[in-house]
Amino acid sequence: MTYLHSAKQTFENQIEALSNLQMQLDDSFTKACDILMKCSGKVVVSGMGKSGHIGNKMAATFASTGTPSFFMHPGEANHGDFGMLSSNDVVIAISNSGETSELVGLLPSIKRIQVPIIAITNKHDSSLAKFANVVLQLGVKKEACSLGLAPTTSTTATLVLGDALAIALLNAKGFTAEDFAFSHPGGALGKRLLLTVSDIMVSGLQVPTTSHSATVKQALLDISSKGLGVTGVINENGHLTGIFSDGDLRRALDNRIDIHEIPVHEVMTKGGVSTSANTLAIDALNLMQNKRINALFVLDENQHPIGALSTYMLLKAGVV
Repeated sequence: MTYLHSAKQTFENQIEALSNLQMQLDDSFTKACDILMKCSGKVVVSGMGKSGHIGNKMAATFASTGTPSFFMHPGEANHGDFGMLSSNDVVIAISNSGETSELVGLLPSIKRIQVPIIAITNKHDSSLAKFANVVLQLGVKKEACSLGLAPTTSTTATLVLGDALAIALLNAKGFTAEDFAFSHPGGALGKRLLLTVSDIMVSGLQVPTTSHSATVKQALLDISSKGLGVTGVINENGHLTGIFSDGDLRRALDNRIDIHEIPVHEVMTKGGVSTSANTLAIDALNLMQNKRINALFVLDENQHPIGALSTYMLLKAGVV
């Protein structure tokens, strides 16, 4: 048997198992979701060996999609970690055989504190199934392993079943992308959905602004000192009337103007593009890309410039 043929057989075996699992989903899945939705504590996932590895991932998926959860190792729970469990929790117990000694040994204690048990197992008549409030049966007929020994197809089915539970709860709770970002504040999505312009912009004396009556030379000095490649032109009322950038300078020089004499308001881009401090950083980035500009002024409700933002600053903040 070639490597490729072996791989294709593994895929076929697991696809067939997942198709069978999908077909056999019934009211037990609904009951499990109802129990999890009513949980006022945490969803505690437990399993040994490969089931434990899948359980760890399952707990992480629950936690990141709006269902507080953690993994409890059965072996450690038998030696003190059982105290992690409280009466308002729900336990998801994973065992392909349903007879894993470390896990089964915990079941009477879990029942004693009246914590609901959702069993994920391949054996409907196992010890685990008898203790459970709801049994989610995998229905896996054979492992992808040619010896029929290594947990392969059964762990895949368990993983997908766990994802199905997590996503069903996510949809039922109306969990949003913003909620997901709050669970991942350090990730790229969190930065894209949570950071606002005010979190990134320069403010105060760092904002490049030039008087409406200043010369082009004076405006250039402001651009050089602030390092954003642009300066905002403000009138006597402090309102932003235009923007003077490197591009404006090039066009002015093409027209052979005297930078020592010509006021900047005569060669600036009138109006310009601006945003507000509470705008999401990703929206500011999209605006800059659409307008093909590298810097953006931030105005308050009175149209006074209170900040400035560049694409480099967005890149440095991880928004890009």
